[in-house]
Amino acid sequence: MAVDVAPLVSTRSPRGGRVRMSVSAAHRGDARMAWLLIAPALLGFLVFAVYPTLRGIYLSFTDFRVIGDANWIGGANFVRMMGDEVFWNSLRVTVYYVLLSAGGVIVLSLVTAVILHRLTTSTTIRSVIIIPFLVSNIVAGVIWTWMMDSQLGIANELLEAVGIPRIQFFTDPAWAIPALAAVTVWKGLGYTTILLFVGLQAIPVQVYEAGRLDGASEFQMFRRITIPLLRPVLAMVVILTIINCFQIFDLVQVTTKGGPENSTNVLQNYIYSKAFGQFDFGYASAISLGLFLIMLVITFVQMRLSRINESDTD
Repeated sequence: MAVDVAPLVSTRSPRGGRVRMSVSAAHRGDARMAWLLIAPALLGFLVFAVYPTLRGIYLSFTDFRVIGDANWIGGANFVRMMGDEVFWNSLRVTVYYVLLSAGGVIVLSLVTAVILHRLTTSTTIRSVIIIPFLVSNIVAGVIWTWMMDSQLGIANELLEAVGIPRIQFFTDPAWAIPALAAVTVWKGLGYTTILLFVGLQAIPVQVYEAGRLDGASEFQMFRRITIPLLRPVLAMVVILTIINCFQIFDLVQVTTKGGPENSTNVLQNYIYSKAFGQFDFGYASAISLGLFLIMLVITFVQMRLSRINESDTD
């Protein structure tokens, strides 16, 4: 005869009597409640993330143009993409932008976080630093378009005041991407600084005290203590920043709209023009899938190189 060996817990009923209930039964009740609570979020994820992704993958193998049915054409869109000069130019522009913006955000955020950690614990300064992150990309784009205007912008007024000729930031092909990267750095600096600052708070103070007793300089402690112990947080920040930079779109639409001379025509902008400008949804889906695979490979390589799931503090 089978014997129920599940451990029992006891509690009191409202009338004072003792009620015996198995732990497994209690866990089943918790599981049902957990599924009930996450059901709205899970439903939203399936409807707004999983289904559009699967639909986009399917459309990338079709010639769907809104009007009419989607006809299966196999890998023709991907063959077309390999010979598309505008696609390759957009990929080069996107990589150039990501290197400038992500590199600027990460380096400046790390320096700012270390300075904050070593010099001040003021919550006011941390609050002020994160304010640009709260501004939408649309508003940031409009503000910086005014500030970088070649005739009336304050940026050119300051350059002229120190003897530097005026620069056409958003209308000169050579300056357009650096100008966009500068706006991205200004906007993302506060958020990544706070993330790194929290990571620095987790490093034991005794480690730095031991380093000082051994005669280590500030730079040596930064290189041999701060960077290794901050690696998991730093790796996460690098991955999130690069993914965010690859998704640049609204800032480009507000400032340059892909110009001048396609110098800021990033992949997201090219996908938008193909899908909603020319209604070539099949080809736009193929480019989107290509961008997704590029980001997937980059993220995987970064995770492997940075050993993000390992911590030197263990």
